[in-house]
Amino acid sequence: MAPQRKTGAGAEAELPEHAGHYRLESCLGSGGMGVVHLARSTSGMKVAVKVVHAEFARDPEFRGRFRQEVAAARRVSGAFTASVVDADPEAERPWMATLFIPGPTLSEQVKRKGPMAPEQLRRLMAGLAEALRDIHRVGVVHRDLKPSNVLLAEDGPKVIDFGISRPKDSELRTETGKLIGTPPFMAPEQFRRPREVGPAADVFALGSVMVHAATGRGPFDSDSPYVVAYQVVHDEPDLTGVPEGIAPLVRRCLAKEPADRPTPDELMRDLRSVAASYDTQAFIPAQRRSEEGPAPAVPGGAERAGRAWRWPGRIPRRGRVGPAAAAVGLALTGALVSAALGGLPGLSGWFGEDAPEKESAPALTAASGSWTAHPAVGGSGMPQCAYDAGKLLCARPGVVFALSAPDGRLLWRRSVGTRSTSGPPVVSGGLVQPYTDGGPRLAGLDPATGEDVWQRRLPTGTTVRYAGGTALLARADGTVTGVDGATGATRWRRALPGQGMPSFVTFPGAAEGTAYATRTSADGASTQVSAVDPRTGRVRWDVRLRGWLKPFAAQGDGSVFFLAVDSGYGAEEIVRYTPGSGATRRVALPAVLDGAHATVRGDVVYVLATGGSLDAVDVASGRRLWHLETSVSRGSLPVVRGERVYFTASDGRLLAVDARGGRLIGQTPARLGANSAQVMSTPPAPVPVGDRVCATAPDGTVFAVDGRSPAAW
Repeated sequence: MAPQRKTGAGAEAELPEHAGHYRLESCLGSGGMGVVHLARSTSGMKVAVKVVHAEFARDPEFRGRFRQEVAAARRVSGAFTASVVDADPEAERPWMATLFIPGPTLSEQVKRKGPMAPEQLRRLMAGLAEALRDIHRVGVVHRDLKPSNVLLAEDGPKVIDFGISRPKDSELRTETGKLIGTPPFMAPEQFRRPREVGPAADVFALGSVMVHAATGRGPFDSDSPYVVAYQVVHDEPDLTGVPEGIAPLVRRCLAKEPADRPTPDELMRDLRSVAASYDTQAFIPAQRRSEEGPAPAVPGGAERAGRAWRWPGRIPRRGRVGPAAAAVGLALTGALVSAALGGLPGLSGWFGEDAPEKESAPALTAASGSWTAHPAVGGSGMPQCAYDAGKLLCARPGVVFALSAPDGRLLWRRSVGTRSTSGPPVVSGGLVQPYTDGGPRLAGLDPATGEDVWQRRLPTGTTVRYAGGTALLARADGTVTGVDGATGATRWRRALPGQGMPSFVTFPGAAEGTAYATRTSADGASTQVSAVDPRTGRVRWDVRLRGWLKPFAAQGDGSVFFLAVDSGYGAEEIVRYTPGSGATRRVALPAVLDGAHATVRGDVVYVLATGGSLDAVDVASGRRLWHLETSVSRGSLPVVRGERVYFTASDGRLLAVDARGGRLIGQTPARLGANSAQVMSTPPAPVPVGDRVCATAPDGTVFAVDGRSPAAW
């Protein structure tokens, strides 16, 4: 969705009202390439939205760089880097949203308080080294690390603004012949061989940043960028004033040849004596409470103004807040939760003592059949649920329970010896199987009462997957045992083709209830796939396919769908293998999608990635049908029912998207719990049951909404 402009005369008319689903409340700062706005999501979460200037939006080269910025920022995650929550690089005015937090940039801090003390410098260097490790680990080179791109947040330094970063193997031809970067913080190879810039250039920049933090100037200092460029390539750095404790490390970072510089891991090893805790009070100014509001904040993401400023008592809905901008970018922490949802009704207990769980009748809206239940069943995190045996069967660590699908009533609950849950209970052989993650035992429970029917102990290190009426037990030596789900008795035992422990997956609609075992080669170059009859253990077919493949669906004609991933677990291709003909169809995704989950209906694959991008790809034509940026930082496996795509977010929202046009048509409110800062894993998928869609939330809620009218959610 393109940012929506105000109407009227003057420059103010060019300020957008919205970017995607975010209402832009005020202008935080402006630079040569774009404007940063304070904005709010539909749930009330504060974000900073970078909207590019209209003149650059019309430049194909700039759009290419902006797409690259969004893709790079999404790939990077870690304690010392900032995460993108939403973006639309294809909009009329491209934009990108990051989370909003207070805190100065390193540039502002040094300008305000002068050079840092030695102990602060060592902590800063350790944090930046860890940030670069995370960035380089996913194959990205930042290429513009500088003091104004280092945000001193409450939980440590954040490396922000990936505006000119690129993958190490990028072939972005529009950059040929151009020098891109900030001269005082560029490495020699960025001037001499700009097309050959690698991760070592970021380490050189780290050294320059540390000199600035220690002295207030760079290691190569001149008013002329041309003189600075010559000094970077030919002269030795000036480390006068850099404390002796870090000067040798800084000098190694500033080596002229990339091969002579330490890696981020080597820097972290040398800095291991630094305390693990990060003394944020060394950087964050005291929070002053007055009519003017909290202490100053400075920007991250877009170009930043240089002067400190104070928030007005009440942020105006439009207009400039001050001559500087605001900080953006934050890992998903408790601070994020407070900022995101502090104004929502019904959440007053979040910031005080946890209210004791009480079992109560579910709230039921008779007209629509919607209901909300919070059964006090124990455990923590989002319940994992599935519909089978006429019930909604759910699990949390240590407990399994059943709810009535029509009204959410608790039918039974049972304590079990599970420490974690990565999936819902499974009905196999007519019994509820609660131990879906392996562990010390298996059990079959009566679906009517939850009582034990049988139990069986398992050897340590056994993994468990269910296919039809059989539990498949895999051992590290490659041996697989088939266990009857109705009785717990062994049906068969055998070794499958290939080496090592196979990873089993099963899918609804798979031909003859087939289970698929995969083994990926050590170098990730190929994946062996075996189709196994779960009743007998017989291998129906076996094939080795190119690439590191993760199966996600199977169809009645025997076709199996995979995501081909890279070493950083980013999805690059959709692969369809048809065993009847031996044909393999590969469709490249429009970008590398991190943390991708996919589902298929017919020939259309729906892929939801970390950061909230949702793509519909027609495998038959190889064409992307539509693309949608959502406000979901981490989403579930998408589920297609009728003309809707449903998925849940880690904050407890359920979202519905028009499967034909890629339009968001409804979402429920967030339902975060007291331990919301810990919600980082993939949330459970929604469960369609008739006209209802059931879902769960981190506060333990299980709820159902009318799938026919998402707009009313």
